[in-house]
Amino acid sequence: MLGKRIGHGKDPMPPHSMTLCMVGTGMLWVGWYGFNAGSALAADSIAAYAFVNTTLAAAAGCFTWAAVEMWTRGKPSILGFCSGAVAGLATITPGCGFVSSSAAVFIGCAAGVASFFACSKLKSKFGYDDTLDTFGVHAVGGTLGTLLAGVFATVATNPNLGADRIKALVGHTLWVEQLKAGGIILVWSVVATIGIAFVVKKFLGDLRVDPEVETLGLDLSEHGEEGYTQG
Repeated sequence: MLGKRIGHGKDPMPPHSMTLCMVGTGMLWVGWYGFNAGSALAADSIAAYAFVNTTLAAAAGCFTWAAVEMWTRGKPSILGFCSGAVAGLATITPGCGFVSSSAAVFIGCAAGVASFFACSKLKSKFGYDDTLDTFGVHAVGGTLGTLLAGVFATVATNPNLGADRIKALVGHTLWVEQLKAGGIILVWSVVATIGIAFVVKKFLGDLRVDPEVETLGLDLSEHGEEGYTQG
């Protein structure tokens, strides 16, 4: 709905600071424990599983993304390590308090591989402009995690799965229900986002700045100063 950035696909657009990328990833990783382990609303075994599983999946995603980079490009990158960590975090979130620690490692590895190819191959094939690889990491990883939560969920990790209406699904068809839920979430997210964008555009005008402003940069046009100077 916004269109591609000016020069996308023609001009190099690398991250402006890998140092800040690493700092931001670390802050994101630490903060992730708040809503994964914190979602248990108690200092119990479920919170402990969520905390440990979050750590293991993020570490596995971090390693796997870099390993795939090494295999396909000959060398790993700091951006790859950071992207893999976030992919692992996004993918383990749906099942962090429901799966075993060994399953969390598998989910993290799957996240690293799936998100890497989504960001490197899928984006290239369809040519869309996704500055932060939000679709490749969060949409692909989150959808994969939603499905795998149904595959690996176990009563041993979360006793709440022992309820009669759920117990029969665990280890059998829970993944089908997760797949349905994931589909509903995807449809709702796309439709709702498009709807909101149309409303905002109708009442506030174009969602995008003028080409001159975009070329100059929002730092200068909005604030009258630059965050980064050349020299």
